[in-house]
This record gives sequence, C-alpha cells and structure tokens, in this order.
Amino acid sequence: MNFDTTKYKVWTWKNPLMLHWIINPGLAFNELIFGQRVPRITLIEKNNKPLAEKSFIPCPYCGTIHSGLKWTLQNHTAFKNWFGLYCDNCGKIIPCLTNLTSYVLLGLTFPIWIWFKKSWKQKWLETQKEKFSKPLNLTTPAYNWVANGLRMGFFMFLFMEIFFPLIDGDKFNYIKIGFGLVIWTLCGLGWGYIMKGLFIRRTTKKSQNKPQQAT
Repeated sequence: MNFDTTKYKVWTWKNPLMLHWIINPGLAFNELIFGQRVPRITLIEKNNKPLAEKSFIPCPYCGTIHSGLKWTLQNHTAFKNWFGLYCDNCGKIIPCLTNLTSYVLLGLTFPIWIWFKKSWKQKWLETQKEKFSKPLNLTTPAYNWVANGLRMGFFMFLFMEIFFPLIDGDKFNYIKIGFGLVIWTLCGLGWGYIMKGLFIRRTTKKSQNKPQQAT
C-alpha cells in the first residue's frame, strides 16, 4: 500500500517502539497469554495530538485506514487478538508483529497447538465479528501510567528472574530475586512514565491562555 507521507509517518518494525515489541522477551507474555498485538504498519498523523489519537492502522486487504482507538480497553478489544487485528470492513486479519520469544515458544509447542489452530481461529473470527458489530468508543482512554508500569515490570521480573533461570536449570537465589524485583519495579515505573508522555495530551501555555469565544 502507498501512504500519504505528507500526512503520516509510517512506522514499521524499524521504529524503536515497534522493535522493542519484537526483542523484549517479557512482551511474549502479553502476546501469547493476553493476545495483545502490534500491527506491522502503523500510520502516525503529523500533528500535535496525543499518540493514541493520531495512530491509524491500515488494512492491506481492503485499504481501510482504521483509528487505533478501535483496539482499546474501553472497547474490550485491546486483548484476545491472538491471530492479529480484525478488520471490521472486510472481515480479514490485519498482519501483526511477532515477538522473537513468542516465535521460540510457538515453535517448541507446535506439535500441541497445530491440531486446534483451525477451530480456534474460526471461533475467534466469529467472536471478533460480533464484538466489532457493536458501536465502538473512539475517544482517548484514560492512561494509568503507574498501573501499566508496574504490570510491565512484573512481567519482566517473571521472565528474567523466574522463567529463564528455570529453563537454564539455575538454583533460586533469593537475594538475587529480591534485588531483581526492586530493579524491574523501578524499570517498569520508568517505562510507564515515558509512555505517559506519549499518550497523554499535555496542555500548553498557549492553549491555557487562549481566550474562549462567545457562543
């Protein structure tokens, strides 16, 4: 697809935020368990709106450009997107990035889930069709940076301090685990605060001092 680059920035896997989704092992949990997905291509309008409002997701099959606000917690569509993002215009699945750790885990468990994939996918498509047939709220959702940061830190702690040591056969070091809990909590809060700056509109002095027009 060709996009108007005078209007949009085109984010692909090369964008730092999207690359982070691919290489961060902790995000495999979000992807495989919660079904949180990131599209392969995201269009960002060139304006001063919050990132959530100016993010758009194109469907490569029908050409529809969807508001990224379709897939939010308030619409109950942010998760359970295991097969990708559902296009409510053509009924096909918008391709998404896949975390590298997810690739490894899916490869290891391939002999188990392959037998059920077709039926799961069909049932999932039916659920998505019903979900997107209802009116969606396309307003910017509230962003709790503390809760999101703690959630990210907890997932990273589980993967880096519990899950991977178990795979390697390492013995539990409770001092190391305690230290890791503190470090990943702080890292998670830092990540949440950075994301807050991306998603929440900051009121400028200009807008604060702008006189209201009479109605």
